[in-house]
Amino acid sequence: MDALKGGLIVSCQAPVNSPLHNPMIIAAIAEAAVNQGAVGVRIDTPAHLEAVRLQVNAPIIGLWKRVIPNYEVYITPQFHHAQAVAAAGADIIAVDATERPRPGEETLSGLIKRIHEELGKPVMADVDTLENAIAAAQAGADYVGTTLFGYTPATRGHTPPGFDLLAQMVEKLDLPVICEGGIASPTEARQALSLGAFAVVVGTAITGVDLLVQRYVRELG
Repeated sequence: MDALKGGLIVSCQAPVNSPLHNPMIIAAIAEAAVNQGAVGVRIDTPAHLEAVRLQVNAPIIGLWKRVIPNYEVYITPQFHHAQAVAAAGADIIAVDATERPRPGEETLSGLIKRIHEELGKPVMADVDTLENAIAAAQAGADYVGTTLFGYTPATRGHTPPGFDLLAQMVEKLDLPVICEGGIASPTEARQALSLGAFAVVVGTAITGVDLLVQRYVRELG
């Protein structure tokens, strides 16, 4: 936990249809981020995690995005996904901790308990609302992040970063709160820390080449 406190965590991901969606390329991006002072990285899929682990000694928040028919939960939705993430080298496992229905019989608290007991890894709960943040803390999460604010039916119409949500979570919770989602500048990252964030995750604004180029092209078109 001390290694992440007050620092920048870079989310190194790319769309599946992008040439950047390659384990070695993601590993190079992650290594570059750490070389320039990032305190950790956030990485999706076991193959990418394995490649990054070979290149990076900093803490890795790992996840596996899996689309399961009839379910909206997709960030490490089940225990066997968490197992694969842990085996690939993640130090912290991120899971969807919203109130949306989960596949199988597993509950959030049951998933977190198994990750703790069987994998020996801390859990980052990705949430969208204060109520779900409190529920995730009660379920045993080690970190709670604002990751899904603006991306669920409960927060539709809201645009991240969720600074108001962040401030509420910092006030109500006794565990580290990570600000993730929509941070577009160093100034906003600093603002998140000033509101009490334990650490800040930045993705698209640093590593989202595909989306950033699309934005420029649309504006110029």
